[in-house]
Amino acid sequence: MTSDFGGAGWTVEVRGLRKRFGEVCAVDGVDFAVAKGECFGLLGPNGAGKSTTIKMLITLLRPDEGEAFVAGYSVRRAAGRVRGAIGYVPQMLSVDATLTGYENLLLFSRFFGLPRRVRRERVEETLESMGLAEAAHRPVRTYSGGMIRRLEIGQAVMHRPKVLFLDEPTVGLDPVARQGVWDHIRRLQQEEGMTVVMTTHYMEEAESLCHRVAMMSRGRIAAQGTPEELRVAAGKPEGTLEDVFVHYAGAFEEQGGGMRDVLRSRRTARRLG
Repeated sequence: MTSDFGGAGWTVEVRGLRKRFGEVCAVDGVDFAVAKGECFGLLGPNGAGKSTTIKMLITLLRPDEGEAFVAGYSVRRAAGRVRGAIGYVPQMLSVDATLTGYENLLLFSRFFGLPRRVRRERVEETLESMGLAEAAHRPVRTYSGGMIRRLEIGQAVMHRPKVLFLDEPTVGLDPVARQGVWDHIRRLQQEEGMTVVMTTHYMEEAESLCHRVAMMSRGRIAAQGTPEELRVAAGKPEGTLEDVFVHYAGAFEEQGGGMRDVLRSRRTARRLG
């Protein structure tokens, strides 16, 4: 079933999504929409509900309440259509380290049902676009972390999806590898016009890549908008996104600490080296 929300130009529409695991409400009434060609970020610390939200949008989890449409299809009533229209890069390793980069991509080309006549050409195009052509026939176990992440992104976009979902795309990568992944995500947007929805707890990553962000805390969205809009609304026009996040998410925290103290301690640790 296609979207009846009526939002012109929205590629992803989310209304009142909720998901519970026993007594815990992991996602508590989330609302947002993402325009075609936009990079939209879900920000927040571990446990904020970001990954659970993504898993509902890619149909790995069924919402308890609410509705969402991805590429015009309901995640509840047209899960198969949603899966055919998206690419997904999870946090966990999604390549076979015993195979070469070329073999991993060829395997995924079959998985996505690409016609036999275009598979090898598409694999070679993907390796080239991801900067992996020279390493194509090396076992993936010899790749660096950044190379593996680029290969995973290549796998996810081989079938030219309308929406690419990235769950913590650079977690565990060093700054150089992280910058390389950022560059490839930007290229996908600029050259392919791809819509990207990503989760991250790196505020600088969101600042660099996202047109708009939604700041999540305890399963709810504390605020959303462009980074500049959020800074102005928070009264911190010269502040960082971390400053803005602390401002908005504070309303969701109990007295005496929590996520705000974690963010502040991380900033202090970075400053002190």
